[in-house]
Amino acid sequence: MGELDIRNRHFDRLFSNSSLVWMGQNTNHIPMHPKVREALHAAVDDESFHAYAPPAGIEALREGIVADLGLEGFSALVSDGAVAALGTACRALCRPGRGFVTTDPSWKWPLLFARQAGMQITEIPIYGAEHGWRLSPARLAEAVDGKIDIIYFVDPNNPLGTCASAEEIEGIAAVARRAGATLIHDSTYRDFAERHTLAARFYPEGTVTAVSFSKWLGLAGLRLGALVARPELLERIGASSMAPLGANVISQKAALAGLSVKREWMATVQEIQRANQATVKRAVDKVPGLSVAVYPSQANFLVVECEGTGLKPEAIVAAFAEHGIQVRQGAYHTARFGHRFIKVSTTVPREWAGAFAAVLPEAVQHARGKKDLPPLF
Repeated sequence: MGELDIRNRHFDRLFSNSSLVWMGQNTNHIPMHPKVREALHAAVDDESFHAYAPPAGIEALREGIVADLGLEGFSALVSDGAVAALGTACRALCRPGRGFVTTDPSWKWPLLFARQAGMQITEIPIYGAEHGWRLSPARLAEAVDGKIDIIYFVDPNNPLGTCASAEEIEGIAAVARRAGATLIHDSTYRDFAERHTLAARFYPEGTVTAVSFSKWLGLAGLRLGALVARPELLERIGASSMAPLGANVISQKAALAGLSVKREWMATVQEIQRANQATVKRAVDKVPGLSVAVYPSQANFLVVECEGTGLKPEAIVAAFAEHGIQVRQGAYHTARFGHRFIKVSTTVPREWAGAFAAVLPEAVQHARGKKDLPPLF
Protein backbone atom coordinates (compact mmCIF):
# COMPACT_ATOMS: atom_id res chain seq x y z
CA MET A 1 0.00 0.00 0.00
CA GLY A 2 1.37 3.40 -1.00
CA GLU A 3 1.63 6.48 1.19
CA LEU A 4 -1.37 8.07 -0.52
CA ASP A 5 -3.62 5.17 0.51
CA ILE A 6 -2.17 5.02 4.04
CA ARG A 7 -2.64 8.75 4.58
CA ASN A 8 -6.14 8.74 3.11
CA ARG A 9 -7.27 5.80 5.22
CA HIS A 10 -5.89 7.55 8.31
CA PHE A 11 -8.04 10.61 7.66
CA ASP A 12 -11.00 8.51 6.56
CA ARG A 13 -10.97 6.83 9.96
CA LEU A 14 -10.95 10.24 11.63
CA PHE A 15 -13.67 11.63 9.38
CA SER A 16 -15.88 8.57 9.85
CA ASN A 17 -15.74 8.84 13.64
CA SER A 18 -18.83 10.95 14.42
CA SER A 19 -17.86 11.26 18.09
CA LEU A 20 -14.28 12.43 17.45
CA VAL A 21 -13.17 15.59 19.26
CA TRP A 22 -11.44 17.53 16.48
CA MET A 23 -8.74 19.70 18.06
CA GLY A 24 -5.86 19.35 15.63
CA GLN A 25 -6.76 20.98 12.30
CA ASN A 26 -7.82 24.51 13.35
CA THR A 27 -11.31 23.78 12.02
CA ASN A 28 -14.31 25.53 13.53
CA HIS A 29 -16.80 23.14 15.15
CA ILE A 30 -18.94 25.73 16.90
CA PRO A 31 -22.54 25.25 15.67
CA MET A 32 -23.12 27.56 12.72
CA HIS A 33 -25.10 30.78 12.69
CA PRO A 34 -28.81 30.20 11.80
CA LYS A 35 -28.57 32.47 8.75
CA VAL A 36 -25.68 30.41 7.36
CA ARG A 37 -27.62 27.19 7.95
CA GLU A 38 -30.65 28.75 6.23
CA ALA A 39 -28.52 29.78 3.25
CA LEU A 40 -27.06 26.28 2.93
CA HIS A 41 -30.48 24.67 2.91
CA ALA A 42 -31.83 27.23 0.45
CA ALA A 43 -28.88 26.65 -1.90
CA VAL A 44 -29.68 22.94 -1.97
CA ASP A 45 -33.42 23.39 -2.25
CA ASP A 46 -33.31 25.83 -5.18
CA GLU A 47 -30.94 23.47 -7.05
CA SER A 48 -28.91 26.37 -8.43
CA PHE A 49 -25.88 24.09 -8.15
CA HIS A 50 -26.82 22.51 -11.48
CA ALA A 51 -25.11 25.50 -13.13
CA TYR A 52 -21.44 26.43 -12.98
CA ALA A 53 -20.57 29.47 -10.89
CA PRO A 54 -18.94 32.53 -12.49
CA PRO A 55 -15.23 31.74 -13.01
CA ALA A 56 -13.90 34.28 -10.47
CA GLY A 57 -16.82 33.90 -8.06
CA ILE A 58 -20.32 35.27 -7.56
CA GLU A 59 -19.98 39.04 -7.93
CA ALA A 60 -21.71 39.81 -4.64
CA LEU A 61 -19.27 37.53 -2.83
CA ARG A 62 -16.23 38.99 -4.58
CA GLU A 63 -17.37 42.47 -3.57
CA GLY A 64 -18.13 41.27 -0.04
CA ILE A 65 -14.67 39.79 0.43
CA VAL A 66 -12.95 42.98 -0.73
CA ALA A 67 -15.22 45.12 1.44
CA ASP A 68 -14.57 42.90 4.47
CA LEU A 69 -10.84 43.53 4.04
CA GLY A 70 -11.38 47.24 3.43
CA LEU A 71 -9.22 47.18 0.30
CA GLU A 72 -10.94 49.58 -2.05
CA GLY A 73 -9.84 49.20 -5.66
CA PHE A 74 -8.80 45.56 -5.22
CA SER A 75 -10.39 42.44 -6.75
CA ALA A 76 -11.05 38.92 -5.47
CA LEU A 77 -10.63 35.52 -7.09
CA VAL A 78 -12.81 32.95 -5.30
CA SER A 79 -11.51 29.39 -5.13
CA ASP A 80 -12.29 25.93 -3.78
CA GLY A 81 -10.47 26.55 -0.51
CA ALA A 82 -7.50 28.72 0.44
CA VAL A 83 -5.02 25.93 -0.37
CA ALA A 84 -6.29 25.89 -3.97
CA ALA A 85 -6.04 29.69 -4.01
CA LEU A 86 -2.42 29.54 -2.86
CA GLY A 87 -1.75 26.79 -5.39
CA THR A 88 -3.04 29.05 -8.14
CA ALA A 89 -0.82 31.91 -6.95
CA CYS A 90 2.24 29.64 -6.89
CA ARG A 91 1.41 28.24 -10.33
CA ALA A 92 1.30 31.77 -11.70
CA LEU A 93 4.23 33.33 -9.86
CA CYS A 94 6.82 30.59 -9.21
CA ARG A 95 9.77 30.27 -11.59
CA PRO A 96 12.47 27.58 -11.61
CA GLY A 97 15.71 28.62 -9.95
CA ARG A 98 14.25 31.69 -8.30
CA GLY A 99 13.87 32.29 -4.56
CA PHE A 100 10.92 31.74 -2.23
CA VAL A 101 11.25 33.00 1.37
CA THR A 102 9.06 32.08 4.31
CA THR A 103 9.27 31.40 8.03
CA ASP A 104 9.91 28.18 9.91
CA PRO A 105 7.35 27.16 11.04
CA SER A 106 4.85 28.14 8.37
CA TRP A 107 2.01 26.60 6.38
CA LYS A 108 3.50 23.66 4.50
CA TRP A 109 1.57 23.46 1.24
CA PRO A 110 2.77 26.62 -0.55
CA LEU A 111 6.34 25.46 0.16
CA LEU A 112 5.51 22.18 -1.57
CA PHE A 113 3.99 24.02 -4.54
CA ALA A 114 7.09 26.23 -4.81
CA ARG A 115 9.44 23.23 -4.67
CA GLN A 116 7.42 21.48 -7.36
CA ALA A 117 7.94 24.57 -9.51
CA GLY A 118 11.71 24.36 -9.00
CA MET A 119 12.10 27.33 -6.66
CA GLN A 120 14.84 27.66 -4.05
CA ILE A 121 13.26 27.73 -0.59
CA THR A 122 14.62 29.78 2.33
CA GLU A 123 13.01 29.23 5.72
CA ILE A 124 13.77 31.81 8.42
CA PRO A 125 13.56 30.25 11.91
CA ILE A 126 11.10 32.05 14.20
CA TYR A 127 10.39 29.28 16.72
CA GLY A 128 11.58 30.18 20.19
CA ALA A 129 11.70 33.05 22.66
CA GLU A 130 15.06 34.13 21.21
CA HIS A 131 13.16 35.17 18.06
CA GLY A 132 10.10 36.41 19.92
CA TRP A 133 8.18 33.70 18.03
CA ARG A 134 7.91 36.13 15.09
CA LEU A 135 9.58 37.47 11.95
CA SER A 136 11.32 40.83 12.16
CA PRO A 137 11.74 42.97 9.03
CA ALA A 138 15.50 43.07 9.70
CA ARG A 139 15.86 39.26 9.66
CA LEU A 140 13.74 39.10 6.52
CA ALA A 141 15.96 41.68 4.83
CA GLU A 142 19.03 39.56 5.63
CA ALA A 143 17.47 36.60 3.81
CA VAL A 144 16.31 38.50 0.72
CA ASP A 145 18.52 39.03 -2.30
CA GLY A 146 18.08 39.78 -5.98
CA LYS A 147 16.94 36.23 -6.72
CA ILE A 148 13.89 36.32 -4.46
CA ASP A 149 10.58 36.40 -6.33
CA ILE A 150 8.13 35.49 -3.54
CA ILE A 151 7.88 36.22 0.17
CA TYR A 152 5.21 34.03 1.77
CA PHE A 153 4.09 35.32 5.16
CA VAL A 154 1.43 33.62 7.28
CA ASP A 155 0.03 36.18 9.72
CA PRO A 156 -1.20 35.33 12.30
CA ASN A 157 1.32 32.55 12.14
CA ASN A 158 0.18 28.95 11.87
CA PRO A 159 1.05 27.19 14.20
CA LEU A 160 2.50 29.76 16.63
CA GLY A 161 -0.41 32.18 16.89
CA THR A 162 1.76 35.32 16.86
CA CYS A 163 0.51 38.35 14.93
CA ALA A 164 2.72 41.04 13.41
CA SER A 165 2.33 44.64 14.52
CA ALA A 166 1.49 47.38 12.05
CA GLU A 167 5.12 48.54 12.18
CA GLU A 168 6.39 45.02 11.44
CA ILE A 169 3.99 44.64 8.53
CA GLU A 170 5.08 47.98 7.11
CA GLY A 171 8.71 46.88 7.39
CA ILE A 172 8.07 43.50 5.77
CA ALA A 173 6.20 45.19 2.92
CA ALA A 174 9.11 47.59 2.45
CA VAL A 175 11.56 44.68 2.15
CA ALA A 176 9.34 43.05 -0.48
CA ARG A 177 9.06 46.28 -2.48
CA ARG A 178 12.84 46.88 -2.45
CA ALA A 179 13.41 43.32 -3.67
CA GLY A 180 10.74 43.59 -6.34
CA ALA A 181 9.19 40.44 -4.86
CA THR A 182 5.54 39.49 -4.64
CA LEU A 183 4.38 39.34 -1.03
CA ILE A 184 1.80 36.62 -0.42
CA HIS A 185 0.12 37.58 2.86
CA ASP A 186 -1.76 34.52 4.08
CA SER A 187 -4.31 36.05 6.44
CA THR A 188 -6.36 32.90 7.07
CA TYR A 189 -6.47 33.58 10.84
CA ARG A 190 -6.82 37.37 10.82
CA ASP A 191 -10.33 37.31 12.28
CA PHE A 192 -9.08 35.78 15.54
CA ALA A 193 -6.49 38.49 16.15
CA GLU A 194 -7.09 41.43 18.47
CA ARG A 195 -5.53 43.68 15.83
CA HIS A 196 -4.48 42.75 12.31
CA THR A 197 -2.78 44.82 9.63
CA LEU A 198 -2.90 43.98 5.94
CA ALA A 199 0.36 44.25 4.03
CA ALA A 200 -1.62 45.36 0.99
CA ARG A 201 -2.09 48.73 2.65
CA PHE A 202 1.65 49.39 2.43
CA TYR A 203 2.51 47.51 -0.78
CA PRO A 204 -0.72 47.44 -2.80
CA GLU A 205 0.83 46.79 -6.20
CA GLY A 206 2.81 43.72 -5.10
CA THR A 207 0.76 42.03 -2.36
CA VAL A 208 -1.56 39.05 -2.76
CA THR A 209 -3.83 38.51 0.25
CA ALA A 210 -5.15 34.98 0.85
CA VAL A 211 -8.36 34.49 2.83
CA SER A 212 -10.28 31.43 3.96
CA PHE A 213 -13.82 30.60 5.04
CA SER A 214 -12.73 27.34 6.67
CA LYS A 215 -11.63 28.73 10.02
CA TRP A 216 -13.73 31.73 11.03
CA LEU A 217 -16.97 30.53 9.40
CA GLY A 218 -16.47 26.78 9.78
CA LEU A 219 -16.78 25.82 6.10
CA ALA A 220 -13.67 23.60 5.99
CA GLY A 221 -15.42 20.67 4.34
CA LEU A 222 -17.22 22.95 1.89
CA ARG A 223 -13.88 24.33 0.61
CA LEU A 224 -13.94 28.06 -0.03
CA GLY A 225 -11.18 30.64 -0.09
CA ALA A 226 -9.99 33.57 -2.16
CA LEU A 227 -7.07 35.67 -3.33
CA VAL A 228 -7.32 39.45 -3.24
CA ALA A 229 -5.00 41.75 -5.19
CA ARG A 230 -4.93 44.77 -7.46
CA PRO A 231 -6.78 43.92 -10.71
CA GLU A 232 -3.64 43.85 -12.89
CA LEU A 233 -1.87 41.41 -10.54
CA LEU A 234 -4.99 39.29 -10.08
CA GLU A 235 -5.41 39.11 -13.86
CA ARG A 236 -1.95 37.57 -14.10
CA ILE A 237 -2.73 35.05 -11.37
CA GLY A 238 -6.21 34.23 -12.66
CA ALA A 239 -4.77 33.14 -15.99
CA SER A 240 -3.24 30.16 -14.15
CA SER A 241 -6.44 29.11 -12.39
CA MET A 242 -7.16 25.38 -12.37
CA ALA A 243 -10.85 26.08 -11.74
CA PRO A 244 -12.10 28.07 -14.76
CA LEU A 245 -15.66 26.86 -14.11
CA GLY A 246 -15.92 28.53 -10.72
CA ALA A 247 -15.99 27.48 -7.08
CA ASN A 248 -18.65 25.53 -5.21
CA VAL A 249 -22.00 27.32 -5.56
CA ILE A 250 -23.39 26.12 -2.22
CA SER A 251 -20.24 27.22 -0.41
CA GLN A 252 -20.37 30.67 -1.97
CA LYS A 253 -23.95 31.24 -0.86
CA ALA A 254 -23.07 30.14 2.68
CA ALA A 255 -20.11 32.54 2.63
CA LEU A 256 -22.34 35.43 1.56
CA ALA A 257 -24.64 34.72 4.49
CA GLY A 258 -21.63 34.49 6.79
CA LEU A 259 -20.31 37.89 5.74
CA SER A 260 -23.72 39.42 6.45
CA VAL A 261 -23.58 38.30 10.10
CA LYS A 262 -19.83 38.30 10.60
CA ARG A 263 -19.57 40.84 13.41
CA GLU A 264 -22.23 39.09 15.48
CA TRP A 265 -20.88 35.63 14.69
CA MET A 266 -17.27 36.39 15.47
CA ALA A 267 -18.18 37.93 18.81
CA THR A 268 -19.68 34.56 19.76
CA VAL A 269 -16.79 32.57 18.32
CA GLN A 270 -14.16 34.69 20.03
CA GLU A 271 -15.86 34.45 23.40
CA ILE A 272 -15.91 30.65 23.17
CA GLN A 273 -12.45 30.12 21.74
CA ARG A 274 -10.73 32.55 24.13
CA ALA A 275 -12.36 30.72 27.03
CA ASN A 276 -11.14 27.45 25.51
CA GLN A 277 -7.61 28.83 25.27
CA ALA A 278 -7.76 29.61 28.98
CA THR A 279 -9.06 26.11 29.76
CA VAL A 280 -6.25 24.48 27.80
CA LYS A 281 -3.59 26.71 29.36
CA ARG A 282 -4.76 26.02 32.92
CA ALA A 283 -4.56 22.30 32.24
CA VAL A 284 -1.13 22.55 30.62
CA ASP A 285 0.27 24.61 33.49
CA LYS A 286 -0.50 21.78 35.90
CA VAL A 287 1.53 19.15 34.03
CA PRO A 288 5.31 19.21 34.64
CA GLY A 289 7.31 19.56 31.45
CA LEU A 290 4.51 21.17 29.44
CA SER A 291 4.07 24.85 28.63
CA VAL A 292 2.10 27.04 26.23
CA ALA A 293 4.47 28.83 23.86
CA VAL A 294 2.38 31.88 22.92
CA TYR A 295 -0.52 33.06 25.05
CA PRO A 296 -3.01 34.32 24.29
CA SER A 297 -2.77 33.08 20.74
CA GLN A 298 -3.92 35.51 18.07
CA ALA A 299 -5.33 32.57 16.15
CA ASN A 300 -7.65 29.68 17.03
CA PHE A 301 -5.06 27.28 18.41
CA LEU A 302 -2.24 26.96 20.94
CA VAL A 303 1.24 25.47 20.67
CA VAL A 304 1.95 23.26 23.67
CA GLU A 305 5.66 22.67 24.16
CA CYS A 306 6.37 19.14 25.41
CA GLU A 307 10.15 18.80 25.11
CA GLY A 308 10.43 19.11 28.89
CA THR A 309 8.52 15.85 29.34
CA GLY A 310 11.08 13.86 27.36
CA LEU A 311 8.22 12.58 25.19
CA LYS A 312 7.80 12.61 21.44
CA PRO A 313 4.85 14.74 20.36
CA GLU A 314 3.66 11.77 18.30
CA ALA A 315 3.35 9.67 21.45
CA ILE A 316 1.14 12.31 23.09
CA VAL A 317 -0.97 12.59 19.95
CA ALA A 318 -1.41 8.81 19.86
CA ALA A 319 -2.37 8.76 23.55
CA PHE A 320 -5.03 11.42 23.00
CA ALA A 321 -6.36 9.48 20.00
CA GLU A 322 -7.15 6.56 22.28
CA HIS A 323 -9.49 8.92 24.14
CA GLY A 324 -11.17 10.03 20.91
CA ILE A 325 -9.40 13.40 20.82
CA GLN A 326 -7.41 14.53 17.77
CA VAL A 327 -4.50 16.94 18.29
CA ARG A 328 -1.59 17.62 15.91
CA GLN A 329 2.11 16.79 16.19
CA GLY A 330 4.56 19.60 15.47
CA ALA A 331 6.29 17.68 12.66
CA TYR A 332 3.27 18.42 10.46
CA HIS A 333 4.42 22.03 10.36
CA THR A 334 8.19 21.91 10.68
CA ALA A 335 10.92 19.29 10.44
CA ARG A 336 13.35 21.50 12.35
CA PHE A 337 11.17 22.22 15.40
CA GLY A 338 8.48 19.56 15.18
CA HIS A 339 9.96 17.48 18.00
CA ARG A 340 9.17 20.27 20.47
CA PHE A 341 5.39 20.67 20.41
CA ILE A 342 1.83 19.63 19.75
CA LYS A 343 -0.88 21.98 18.49
CA VAL A 344 -4.36 22.22 19.99
CA SER A 345 -7.30 23.91 18.23
CA THR A 346 -9.74 26.05 20.22
CA THR A 347 -12.71 26.85 17.94
CA VAL A 348 -14.61 23.95 19.44
CA PRO A 349 -17.49 23.52 21.88
CA ARG A 350 -16.50 24.29 25.47
CA GLU A 351 -17.13 20.66 26.37
CA TRP A 352 -14.39 19.55 24.01
CA ALA A 353 -11.84 21.86 25.61
CA GLY A 354 -12.93 20.48 28.97
CA ALA A 355 -12.45 16.94 27.71
CA PHE A 356 -8.92 17.79 26.56
CA ALA A 357 -8.10 19.31 29.95
CA ALA A 358 -9.46 16.30 31.82
CA VAL A 359 -7.55 13.77 29.70
CA LEU A 360 -4.24 15.66 29.49
CA PRO A 361 -2.48 14.27 32.63
CA GLU A 362 -3.47 10.71 31.78
CA ALA A 363 -2.50 11.10 28.12
CA VAL A 364 0.98 12.35 29.06
CA GLN A 365 1.43 9.47 31.47
CA HIS A 366 0.15 6.95 28.93
CA ALA A 367 2.46 8.35 26.25
CA ARG A 368 5.48 7.32 28.34
CA GLY A 369 4.77 3.70 27.65
CA LYS A 370 4.26 4.03 23.91
CA LYS A 371 6.88 2.41 21.72
CA ASP A 372 5.45 1.55 18.31
CA LEU A 373 3.70 4.68 17.11
CA PRO A 374 1.22 4.65 14.21
CA PRO A 375 1.95 6.82 11.18
CA LEU A 376 0.62 10.35 11.64
CA PHE A 377 0.12 12.99 8.98
